[in-house]
Amino acid sequence: MADVRTLFISKLYQATLADAAALNRDLAKACRSIAAEDEAGQRWSRGHGYKGYTSYASLNDLPARDPSFAALKRELDKHAAAFAKALHLDLGGRRLKLDSIWINVLEAGGVHTGHIHPMSVLSGTYYVETPAGSSALKLEDPRLSMMMASPPRTEDAPEEERAFVYVTPKGGDVLMWESYLRHEVPLNNAKRSRISVSFNYAR
Repeated sequence: MADVRTLFISKLYQATLADAAALNRDLAKACRSIAAEDEAGQRWSRGHGYKGYTSYASLNDLPARDPSFAALKRELDKHAAAFAKALHLDLGGRRLKLDSIWINVLEAGGVHTGHIHPMSVLSGTYYVETPAGSSALKLEDPRLSMMMASPPRTEDAPEEERAFVYVTPKGGDVLMWESYLRHEVPLNNAKRSRISVSFNYAR
């Protein structure tokens, strides 16, 4: 009798913050205000073809800059600790630390091409505003580049057997994954901006 086991699992953590509506109102206001004032971030976004605004390369002090980001960090710290426990990470009794956090204001027609976060342990995104038609998050099987002769999966393949998984979050959701997992944001078909806050946790 044959046995088929599942090995080397890539896990996705998903949760919805309690009472997120008030926090999201404050975050949306802060994101738009910072985006309007951050000239370095605007230049970086234009120079790198990012349709909208990101503070990825310009600001590294969001929790100190606005109390809504400080409140978000406190929530993210709890979820990062829970995910690290679920992954059985041996951290020597310490916790992962928020290493970076940045704003994404993705306009209609914008994309964010596939990438990983190689110097981090956990990465993720918190969703502030996801109007109708907003992009999903696309996650890629990390073995894909080695499947040179592998046939495609059937249309009814379960999620864990697919080469790509699409997750459509709503405002108030937080998603986390291990930072080696390649991900991207496909074309944003919303008529309004999709606002999110991305982050990395490191040792």
